[in-house]
Amino acid sequence: MLTSQTVEIVKATAPVLEQHGEALTRHFYKRMFSHNPEVAPFFNPAHQAGGTQQKALAAAICAYAANIDNLEVLGGAVELIAQKHASLRILPEHYPIVGANLLASIREVLGEAATEEIIGAWAEAYGFLADILIGREKQIYADQEGVKNGWSDFKPFRITCKVRESEIITSFYLEPVSGSGIPDFKPGQYITVRFPHPASGTTMRNYSISNAPGEGCIRISVKREPHGFVSNYLHEQIKEGDEIELGPPCGEFFFDPTEKHGRPLMLISAGVGITPMLSILTSALAAHPGRPIYFVHGALNGQVHAFQNLVCELESKHPNLTVHYRYSEATDQDRSQPRHHSEGCIDAELLEGLLPGRDADYYFCGPKPFMVGIYHNLLKWGIPASQVHFEFFGPRQELEEVA
Repeated sequence: MLTSQTVEIVKATAPVLEQHGEALTRHFYKRMFSHNPEVAPFFNPAHQAGGTQQKALAAAICAYAANIDNLEVLGGAVELIAQKHASLRILPEHYPIVGANLLASIREVLGEAATEEIIGAWAEAYGFLADILIGREKQIYADQEGVKNGWSDFKPFRITCKVRESEIITSFYLEPVSGSGIPDFKPGQYITVRFPHPASGTTMRNYSISNAPGEGCIRISVKREPHGFVSNYLHEQIKEGDEIELGPPCGEFFFDPTEKHGRPLMLISAGVGITPMLSILTSALAAHPGRPIYFVHGALNGQVHAFQNLVCELESKHPNLTVHYRYSEATDQDRSQPRHHSEGCIDAELLEGLLPGRDADYYFCGPKPFMVGIYHNLLKWGIPASQVHFEFFGPRQELEEVA
């Protein structure tokens, strides 16, 4: 356990670190990549350039400092970090590198204010948190390797099929080169793809698994980003028969088909956020044929709307499934076919019009403005936290912003 003196010092310095948070983390990353370039492949250059990684780390440091005497409240955040670390194959030997650069950055940014007493307290606090994460990640690695058809580290997979789902989303069906089976991942989880990179040697990206467990393959459905190195590489360079490296399934966001609830299940997505929802939808329909399930998806228009035919086919086969598509920039062709049910953005009024009541289990994923809106609506409705589940592609504290 941490000493009372360490807890006192860390809590006392929390406001100072919050004031200098992003300056500190910007300095930290720059310093670490300079002194320890071997860790660069673990980080997304786009997130670095956009500042989201610096902001996320600053928020995490401040949250840890503010709650260091009540770490139970950070349990969810610790699990999220541990799963992310496991997806990238972070190992115990990487923690001293981060710790040394973080403590040095505190010294260099705060100057004389960073006394030996303060540095010593933060060194102890960092070591304490590192031990928690190392222990949890060790358990995750053991679970990944111990499950039937599981594996550790990165493993070669072959692209058996490549399917264009919309103008911007393409699916890749992946099977192990070794011929082994696929582990029973949890619906909603993601895998990590590792590629050669001209600058850092390798680079890694997380992609949600868009099919359900038990289908004999792993499918990822990737949105082409205008300046995305990996997404463009997948769309333009990778072809059927090629091989890529995958890490084992990870993620704390998932649907448990074994849980039985009388409440309706509401799955809400926008854009490429549809990918984990498809895995959850297919699994939920198989596990709960009598449970009311609502699938609400938002897209700009029909050209970028992926998996429309697949979901409509599921609706025709399952009377307990209700599907609603909403387009924010519908075209005349969308209206003439029609491809959608309503126009605008997904909002509380739409959800209330579909549900018989507000009491439901909610799973949602999509762009930041969409996520913030859904999250705050559920808060206003007083939906218990145990019934609210989401995958947010960005710093979690941004979800707390006023919608």
